[in-house]
Amino acid sequence: MSDWIKAKHAGLRYREHVTRTTGVGRSKRPLRYYVQTYKWQDRTISEAFGWEGDFIHNEDEAYQIFLELKQNRKNRTPPFTLKERNENREIELSVAQQKQQSEQSKALSLVDMFGRYLIYSKGNKRSEKSWKREEQLARIHILPSCGSLPLSKIVPAHLECIKNNMAATGLSSRSIQYALAVVRQIFNYAIREGMFAGQNPAAGGMVVRPKEDNKKTRYLSRDEAIALLQELAKRSEEVHDMALLSLYTGMRFGEIAKLRWIDIDFAQNHIMLKNTKSGKNRPAYMTPDVKTMLQQRYQGEQDRLVFPARGFDNKPHAMISHLYYNVVRKMFNQNVSDKRDWVNFHTLRHTFASWLVEADTNIYFVKELLGHSDLKLTERYSHIGENKLKQAVQKLQRS
Repeated sequence: MSDWIKAKHAGLRYREHVTRTTGVGRSKRPLRYYVQTYKWQDRTISEAFGWEGDFIHNEDEAYQIFLELKQNRKNRTPPFTLKERNENREIELSVAQQKQQSEQSKALSLVDMFGRYLIYSKGNKRSEKSWKREEQLARIHILPSCGSLPLSKIVPAHLECIKNNMAATGLSSRSIQYALAVVRQIFNYAIREGMFAGQNPAAGGMVVRPKEDNKKTRYLSRDEAIALLQELAKRSEEVHDMALLSLYTGMRFGEIAKLRWIDIDFAQNHIMLKNTKSGKNRPAYMTPDVKTMLQQRYQGEQDRLVFPARGFDNKPHAMISHLYYNVVRKMFNQNVSDKRDWVNFHTLRHTFASWLVEADTNIYFVKELLGHSDLKLTERYSHIGENKLKQAVQKLQRS
């Protein structure tokens, strides 16, 4: 850097950059770094304006600021120093930006915000199924109700309307809760990204969540299970095999979809389930029928999925085939009004647990086999054991 040079205006000095320049042709010269020096409160103070083009454009502009601050000190009207002036300008700029963002958020509609949130959700959700479910709930139930409204105009009453409309169509409390959670997440995202400064209308306590009672008691008898497997075998070997695996190991569909051959130990009749719903690994154990089925499917490629989705290169299924639901609807779900009594794929896991309880298996063993994090989740099957005890007492009277 060069030595300090007195500027043409008193109170200013500058030094020139060795390589950087400003201007063109005859006006081209080295870039200057300006500093002001003045007396204030019995002290000599030096403050830097910085390089031309950063905070100021030229010497004349620096001098105008110098005179402005000098007059402020004379009149005892802040700001008195360049530092104070810069801090005030930053505050003013921040307030202006916040005001602009506030004005923009007032005009930003829920449907616009959801489009941005969905991009975020696709990039950050653990599974494709999660963001697809959010998109479905928004498209069918949330946006038709208040999607065109600005975020600032949406109040809890709008969410009560969404809740009531969904309930009127017979949707479960769980689905309604999910929809309200999606709205809450949209607003949280908008607040986090600085696109909305108001209160989240879906925050806790703002809308009364419907109480959820989706505890399913339906499970298959031995005869029903055999009949179901036989019917599936006629339609699809793959769907039959997935159902068989869930029925006799208690595996969730997601665990079956992610299962790889490397996780199966035929010698020990052992399957290691990794990264399950509880976040932990857990073992499952093969019955003879399960082992035979898996051995027949095995083709020697350890890193491949046991049930890869068709048409994709070793990608997992997102959901069980519609063929399964067509079969169980005809066999079990016709004329059943309460969805808690419907047979679905998860019913196979319920059946596995229920059969264990019927066989007097220790409830703690059942908990471990299901991979439940809390015994309360497993105790839903305790009524099955109670029914068995009740039947045993009733037999006393008959005997």
